[in-house]
Amino acid sequence: MKIVADENIPLVDAFFSPLAQVIRLPGRNMTAADVKEADALIVRSVTQVNSALLAGSKVKFVGTCTIGVDHLDQQYLDENAIAWSSAPGCNANSVVEYVYAALCHLNINWLPVTFGIIGCGNVGGLLYQRLKAQGVKVRCYDPNLSLAQNPDLTTLDEVLACDVISMHTPLVTAGAHPSFHLLGRTELQQLKPGAVLINCGRGPVIDNQALLDVLGERDDINVVLDVWEPEPNISLELLDKVLLGSPHIAGYSYDGKLNGTDMIYQALCKHMDKTPQASLTQLVPPLENNRLTIDDAIASQVSVFQIAQSLIKQVYDIAADDARLRDLARQARSGQAHFAEGFDGLRKHYPKRREFHNYQVSLPGFSETDKQWLQVLGFNCV
Repeated sequence: MKIVADENIPLVDAFFSPLAQVIRLPGRNMTAADVKEADALIVRSVTQVNSALLAGSKVKFVGTCTIGVDHLDQQYLDENAIAWSSAPGCNANSVVEYVYAALCHLNINWLPVTFGIIGCGNVGGLLYQRLKAQGVKVRCYDPNLSLAQNPDLTTLDEVLACDVISMHTPLVTAGAHPSFHLLGRTELQQLKPGAVLINCGRGPVIDNQALLDVLGERDDINVVLDVWEPEPNISLELLDKVLLGSPHIAGYSYDGKLNGTDMIYQALCKHMDKTPQASLTQLVPPLENNRLTIDDAIASQVSVFQIAQSLIKQVYDIAADDARLRDLARQARSGQAHFAEGFDGLRKHYPKRREFHNYQVSLPGFSETDKQWLQVLGFNCV
């Protein structure tokens, strides 16, 4: 048996080589010739899995180690009896931590604001739960949910009136509730002065040309983009106008990637009727040097938000993500780099970012209320 896998999937050999021969290739550049003799294909979101790639191949299982499936031609897979599986929720925590890190970087305290969430599935739903646990006023838009599932559901217009809007909807181009260009010029003009707009879901959910036009007319909107339209050939002019930009890595924590690998490994084992032998606890040792400390004297003089800000910056330097993308743009403009290749390179060689739950925080002088507030973020407070 032969498995073709995206070379950017961590521990792919450790998980899958006991099952079959594993061939690792660049995900965006996979061709029909590459997968012709493969029995299974393991990808991430950069690989378009359709008839052009699979026609005439031996592939009978496709697994994507991502929560999104818009890169899979599901109709083609189903019609050709090709089993497929995704990894819903695998990197939800990673994306939520990206949102918190972005707000900390922009020095925006989310506690007193009205927070809007567009799309309350695995990612948006987790963000919603954490914000509510921290006492934040939240409004949500998701036409696929009911008030029984989320009592804070409201209209898109109401969400767009919030102080902070975070987008987590998948890309849907058909059906009753398409999300393609959900935010166009009209919707973007509705944003209040000083509003923060964050998109770390799918790029085309915002009309990027309309966003560029609106930002050219208004300087009172704060935009954070991790996803773009199109990728990897994003608008460098739009990058210039956003406060924080990154190369589609919000869900790229090491822990999130590992969760995706593990979920697809489990799915392939089930497809092959084999008992899983590998596990994350066996393959991934605990993080060393994971203790964080806040000086009692400092802690007594600042707010819990500022403590969170300090802790998050210690474990996740989101400003470095932004700096790497802008440096690539500078090199591309001077002819020193090919931007699209560099965009994929930033993803392929992304630093190993660990999630907050891997860290212990020593807070001997803190109240239990403050500790619980920080634990909501994921930190282990001792």
